[in-house]
Amino acid sequence: MSEFLAAYGLFLAELATFALVLVIVVVLIASLRRRGHPEGLVVEHLNRQFEDSADGLKLAIEGKGRYKKALKARQKERKREDKARSKDGSTKPRLFVLDFKGDLRASAAASLREEVSAVLRVAQAGEQVLVRLENSGGTVHEHGFAASQLTRLKQHGLKLVVAVDKVAASGGYLMACVADRLIAAPFAIVGSIGVLAQLPNFHRLLEEKGVDFEQVTAGRYKRTLTMFGENTDEGRAKLKEQVEEIHELFKAQIREHRPQVDVESVATGEHWHGVRALELKLVDELKTSDDVLLEAAKDHDVYHLAYKRRRSLQERILGGAESLLAR
Repeated sequence: MSEFLAAYGLFLAELATFALVLVIVVVLIASLRRRGHPEGLVVEHLNRQFEDSADGLKLAIEGKGRYKKALKARQKERKREDKARSKDGSTKPRLFVLDFKGDLRASAAASLREEVSAVLRVAQAGEQVLVRLENSGGTVHEHGFAASQLTRLKQHGLKLVVAVDKVAASGGYLMACVADRLIAAPFAIVGSIGVLAQLPNFHRLLEEKGVDFEQVTAGRYKRTLTMFGENTDEGRAKLKEQVEEIHELFKAQIREHRPQVDVESVATGEHWHGVRALELKLVDELKTSDDVLLEAAKDHDVYHLAYKRRRSLQERILGGAESLLAR
């Protein structure tokens, strides 16, 4: 049995090594391709993109004759809008669109803070920001920081709309609940309002092999549980206390931003699909972000902002490995 376990452990180690090498190679290739991309803010006027897509479809359906006539009218209207915008500023209310695709470390928060700061420099009170959020949760302090960036928008008098097309769970919902209006697709995953702490312990294995583990701390609770030392009931109790404290902070965040929610009934760590989340008042409406944008484009200037940040090689390797593990 021991020989089988040893062989199996060696196989897992070889597999992990191969996966790590593969991630490094992929990241290096990707970094070489992106080397020429400068860091900075990229802004797109989505109204024009929507119009161009519709025009392409009209060309295929109606033929060149009618298309040319419609295109000429479109170009005339765009010149009028550009002239009015350069003279008096935007003639329509504006909607700013941000994307947040989360990982365990909420690494997209670094770009989010730059995007939020850019919006706050130009947006006027009452204008809207739509955040398309896809986040299944992760570390508490980093997702809390990302949520704080969204709170900045509300503090400056902007209306915050968060759209969840796929998932906003745990730390993702910690961010999403900040919204003035929270929408979700019918089958989006929402909730997971809970806190998790877990780690393996190899103390007995090391003890069997005659390996001692030494740990020196200053402060009674500097380390509660450890992977290699012998854990105590006192340490377990303290970690449980810390986890419960974070859970209470999570619930307080929901009470502040979504007072209509019965927090105690939903703060069980469960998650729900959009339809059920609407019944529980975790979201306000069932709709996709695409519908929100098309509707807004009728009477708003819609701008998409994305801050392209140069990541270090270490960040790219860690991000690649994290993505592989998630998959």
